[in-house]
Order: sequence, then C-alpha cells, then structure tokens
Amino acid sequence: EITHKRRVSALGPGGLTRERAGFEVRDVHPTHYGRVCPIETPEGPNIGLINSLAAYARTNQYGFLESPYRVVKDALVTDEIVFLSAIEEADHVIAQASATMNDKKVLTDELVAVRHLNEFTVKAPEDVTLMDVSPKQV
Repeated sequence: EITHKRRVSALGPGGLTRERAGFEVRDVHPTHYGRVCPIETPEGPNIGLINSLAAYARTNQYGFLESPYRVVKDALVTDEIVFLSAIEEADHVIAQASATMNDKKVLTDELVAVRHLNEFTVKAPEDVTLMDVSPKQV
C-alpha cells in the first residue's frame, strides 16, 4: 500500500503521453539517485513513466524531489541532516554511506568513493561535503 502512495508519474495534464515518450524519458538518469527507485516501475507501455519514490526521498513545498544527506566538514561526518534537490546537490561531493570512518566519525580512507557532477569518482576525504544517510539510498 505504501508503494502506491509514493508513486510519481510523468503522464497526465501537462505531462507526456505513452506514445510520445521516448527512451531518454524512460531511462534512469543520474539525478534520480536517492529520489526515484531505479527498479520499481511497471512493465509494458508505462515502463519508466510511472515510478516510485526511493526509500528516503520526499517532495518539498515546490514539488521537487529531495534526498537526505549528512553534512561533512573537513572529513568529519556530522549528525546534521539536509534534504537537497538534484539541482542543489550538483555542487557537492557526496560520499557513499559505506565510507570508512573512525570512532570520531572522521573519514579514514586515503581516497573516498564519491558522486560529483553526476559522475562516480574518488576524492580525498577533505573534499567531501555530504554523505548518504544509508547504503539503501539508491
């Protein structure tokens, strides 16, 4: 039941029609990360046009999808949580939730796997500005 209440659609008034929607609209885009579930979509003509929100995603007051992140300052992972839209997250270097930390919540690896500018790469811990809140945040 929860899945049905967390559905988002590209169809309807002001949206697309099944016939007009091409592959580029139906495909998974890097900005969907943490916002739209890449797996749960119907088969058939609605594939990629009707989706479900990711586990931790929410909509903001303007209707944009947001994903939660922990704030990272000088390689120190804080408990502060911020919700960002895809546009707002573009300038950030985002570490995966599985990144190695010590007891003081400082990133310890020499290089950390991150997302930056819609690409997956590695960066120094000091460059990281945000961290996913959970490994399930896809």
